[in-house]
Amino acid sequence: MNMAPQVVLVTGVSRYLGARLARTLCDVPSIERVIGVDALPPSRELRASLGRTEFVRADIRNPLIGKVITTAAVDTVVHMNIRAAPHDSGGRSSMKEMNVIGTMQLLAACQKAETVRRLVVKSTTAVYGSSPRDPAMFTEAMEAGGAPAYGYAKDAMEIEGYVRGFARRRPDVTLSVLRFTNFIGPRIESVLTEYFALPVVPTVLGFDPRLQVLHEDDALEVLLRATLRELPGTVNVGADGVMLLSQAIRRAGRIGLPLPGITAGIVDRVVRRAGKVDYTAEQRRFLNHGRVVDTTRLKSEFGYRPRYSTLEAFDDFVRGRQLRPVVDPQRLAAVQERVLRLAVRSAARGVARV
Repeated sequence: MNMAPQVVLVTGVSRYLGARLARTLCDVPSIERVIGVDALPPSRELRASLGRTEFVRADIRNPLIGKVITTAAVDTVVHMNIRAAPHDSGGRSSMKEMNVIGTMQLLAACQKAETVRRLVVKSTTAVYGSSPRDPAMFTEAMEAGGAPAYGYAKDAMEIEGYVRGFARRRPDVTLSVLRFTNFIGPRIESVLTEYFALPVVPTVLGFDPRLQVLHEDDALEVLLRATLRELPGTVNVGADGVMLLSQAIRRAGRIGLPLPGITAGIVDRVVRRAGKVDYTAEQRRFLNHGRVVDTTRLKSEFGYRPRYSTLEAFDDFVRGRQLRPVVDPQRLAAVQERVLRLAVRSAARGVARV
């Protein structure tokens, strides 16, 4: 029997998507309390948008998170506080502690709390890795060609391992593990959105990977469904369709800068020092090889078809961020036409001489 949640705890509410989920849950009549947890207070803008969410400043790495869950008789936990960017987390070491140790403490607290009946975990398709040996699409049953050895992907794999252990110890808890593709949209900020906002976008020469993203509105809807309904299991969450990296750069009106692979490490350092993009070797690997997942289970078992395709989601990001072409398209077309005319004339002169 599907029991509607009454007391929901959401971690990671000091960031956009976590705050938006908490606010949306506040509008559900059957939910009596929404508790938002984060180690840092939300910005003034996000705090104003939280509605009746009860914000608790708490670090999930601290066992005291168990007291929050027990005291409030929480029945549903949505774990959103899994970070992808080292820079925003105070460095790689701090990021790993927050992701892995924080999740372990949260799971331990949920295991002890008899009131907890539902757990939703925001995971990532990064667990599949990115390599030239990847299949055309990853299904939920597949594993990475080689286990990720570092970064966000490694954290996510460890987290999912701990979550599986929790499921064995608490089989009475409905567990949903949502493997999201990269988020994109007019309001969300991520490594990917900042990358495509660069005037000149560095790429690696010879690589033009297929990319699959998910609109922020679709991400919110999937999280909401998993929170309100009993939808157990692991599911890939991504939009329909794919786009090439070069196609995305053109649609954003950016200038692509293909560079030899030998310079990739230098490019990483230059982009990071610009202070705009938390560009890691892991991100470069993704932007070399791409990653596409099968979303059949999302539609058939989870009952949700994303409203935005990959291209539609990306175009909404471009509109929302008001990205303007770095080079005027009309001027570029005029230059291309002029070059073409010169080429035709040169070819004609060559034929005449023959």
